[in-house]
Amino acid sequence: MSSTPHSTPHSTPHPLSRRGALLAGTAALAGGLGLALGPAGRTEAAVRLPEGWRSPSSALTPAQRAGQCVIHSYPGLTPPARLLTAISEGRTAGVIFFGENIKNLAQIEGVIQEMNEAHASAPVKAPLLLMTDQEGGLVRRLPGEPVRSAKDVGASNDPVGQAEFTGSGAGMNLAGVGMNVNLAPVLDVYRTAGDFTDQYGRSYGKDEEAVGACGSAFITAQQNAGVAATAKHFPGLGPASASQNTDLGPVTLTTSAATLRGVDEVPYRAAISAGTKLVMLSWAVYPALDADRPAGLSPTVVGELRNRLGFPGVTVTDALEAGALRTYGGTAERAVLAAAAGMDLILCSARDTAQGEEAVTALSDALTAGTLDGTAFDAGAARVNSLRSALS
Repeated sequence: MSSTPHSTPHSTPHPLSRRGALLAGTAALAGGLGLALGPAGRTEAAVRLPEGWRSPSSALTPAQRAGQCVIHSYPGLTPPARLLTAISEGRTAGVIFFGENIKNLAQIEGVIQEMNEAHASAPVKAPLLLMTDQEGGLVRRLPGEPVRSAKDVGASNDPVGQAEFTGSGAGMNLAGVGMNVNLAPVLDVYRTAGDFTDQYGRSYGKDEEAVGACGSAFITAQQNAGVAATAKHFPGLGPASASQNTDLGPVTLTTSAATLRGVDEVPYRAAISAGTKLVMLSWAVYPALDADRPAGLSPTVVGELRNRLGFPGVTVTDALEAGALRTYGGTAERAVLAAAAGMDLILCSARDTAQGEEAVTALSDALTAGTLDGTAFDAGAARVNSLRSALS
């Protein structure tokens, strides 16, 4: 996620009364943005079906079908009963954990065991995606490795070796409590000391090749420990100034297409070659690629990742409650727009189970009404479930 270590934005859930009006409003919003919610709303590569894929939709309820692409969150140390119910009924793909959910390793391991027990009765048997942000340095939700920040790693005498060490530490730490996805590493190539990515030590450095080498080493070591890696924040937040935080408000990065492709996207090519399982897209607007929509709502930027870079894995949004999306409606509208753009996983991280429920309902309604392309959506769900199955 793009949030700073101490920044935790929350969103106010948008009520789901009068669902027909909500769907009409979402379609109108999409139309105003030039976003199609039907087959034209996805890039060609984003709707490519995985080999051997079969649609699960006939065996699932509409809410279960929608839930395969939503990640939930919750407040405090104890998961609420409604979240455990959503898990047991198959209306979620998984859960993201934050510092407020974790007292110590034994406590969170017990919570995860409770969630897995609830999941035993779910119709989709592939493991839940249980994730957190364990980048290293200041951005750590679990105590322990990786202790070193990306900046420290990049400045060390052996950056690639240290990146491998921190990736292995992150993987073993998460796997030890039963988590299987890390929303790391950050592949942003920072520009100036103290800018958005650098100020918290979240970037490996200013050189794109070095960032790619470190990121790839982290990814490989972590995934060898059984924990899927997430390269973020595509196509890159490296150009952002210290005050350009997408969690807090809209951000536009006027970097040229040549620089984006020649600098900021370079580490992603390395990460894809290393087999990263997920890529998180940023909420910044990149006029050189799409002047109208944030990256995670843009079929064009998703197409950049899928078609130009050839990424075959799971795309995941940044926090759906981010301030950068303030003009894009509430949770329901944002979820549908993100899915239409080609995002496979919708990250509902406001520490409110109702947020995830709202996203599931909105996606279910849009799929039922035909305002969201069902074939494309199910292909995304198939990529998610392929990832889940590989983590068993």
